[in-house]
Amino acid sequence: MTSVEIGIASIVAILVLIQLGMHVAIALMAVSFAGVWLVKGKMVIAGALLSQAALDGVARYSFGVIPLFVLMGVLVGACGLGRDVFDVAGQIFRRFRGGLGIATVFANAVFAAVNGTSIASASVFTKVAVPELIRQGYTPRFSVGVVAGSSVLGMLIPPSLLLILFGIIAEVSIGDLFTAGIVPGVILALFFCIAIVVMARFFPRYTGQAHKSDLPLMSGGILAVKSAPILALILLVLGGIYGGFFTPTEAGGVGALGALLLALAKGRLSGREIGRILLETGQVTASITFLIIAAHMYSRLLALTGLPNAMTGLMASWELGLYGVLVLYLLAIILLGTILDSSSILLILLPLILPVIAPFGVDLVWFGIVTIIAVEVGLLTPPLGVACFVIKANLDDPRITLNDIFAGAAPFALIMVAMIALVLALPALALALL
Repeated sequence: MTSVEIGIASIVAILVLIQLGMHVAIALMAVSFAGVWLVKGKMVIAGALLSQAALDGVARYSFGVIPLFVLMGVLVGACGLGRDVFDVAGQIFRRFRGGLGIATVFANAVFAAVNGTSIASASVFTKVAVPELIRQGYTPRFSVGVVAGSSVLGMLIPPSLLLILFGIIAEVSIGDLFTAGIVPGVILALFFCIAIVVMARFFPRYTGQAHKSDLPLMSGGILAVKSAPILALILLVLGGIYGGFFTPTEAGGVGALGALLLALAKGRLSGREIGRILLETGQVTASITFLIIAAHMYSRLLALTGLPNAMTGLMASWELGLYGVLVLYLLAIILLGTILDSSSILLILLPLILPVIAPFGVDLVWFGIVTIIAVEVGLLTPPLGVACFVIKANLDDPRITLNDIFAGAAPFALIMVAMIALVLALPALALALL
């Protein structure tokens, strides 16, 4: 085989191995090793090249942002802040038709600003919001759909682990990516809220009764007590980054300390709970570390095979232009989203597409936001919509099937596709705050 053919075969092999159940990092590492061995002809060279790639992947200061933000997110979950944010949001929107659905979106958006992962948001609000939505007369399908749809805000509104992963792989400023995610994240949340109002008004059979909430009124003091901790944490972390006081890595450390103090103040940290938090943080960090190492190994293989350069030449011969290339890229993301998780898509496609778009002079911050929104659509699409599986795993209601969750999330996935088109047409939405 030629080097380019080895590169093409490596992609097919990776997809096959992942579908057979192999962990994506192991699949990437194994195929990268075999591919470099075939290209260079010597196992020793393959081992040396890939061991250096592994070291380069994690031996950088910016990598420290991952365990710190993971720790902060786990501590925030232990504090019970998700419940508090939902209660406050329920009070704010109690007079609106479909108000509790809007409150779920609002609470997810706020929770995303201190959590960083869609999966954690889906887990928390499945337990907090779904039972209350159903009790208030919303249909089970809409109740799980609004939680699934709004949970994706966790990967767009900073801090976001997917934005961090993109920044490390593409070598883009994580702080700039965080800043760029704010406006699209807020607009997407607003679109979700508008959609809920429209559905409650014109499609009541889908949403259910969607009447004004009958939640008991809270005093101003209780609202302040419930909202103050998370607002303080958001101000500490994001205010520190955008005010120029902290780098993203330092902000992760400060945020983790702030979340730890909140958890201690709430009396949520027993010895067993501390052990669980540290174990979960270590597991998530180790998993992401292996993914990053695997991505760097795979990038070395692709560079050796010359596949990205061959793709660049092919695209140039087709004369597709930037937006033609982007449309093909986004279609590939959405199709892969039906069978792969978000991190896997980034690890496989980014090393391929970055050399292809380089001649167009694309702003990689804007490109990162477009990529993350597209990747997040995959969290809601069958058969492997991870957010939908997380919701099903956390539900205590056997009457709600996985198909119900996918159907409920479908309107929100369509809104996200429209958001991709909007950011493509108006790059200033992502770049306005930079």
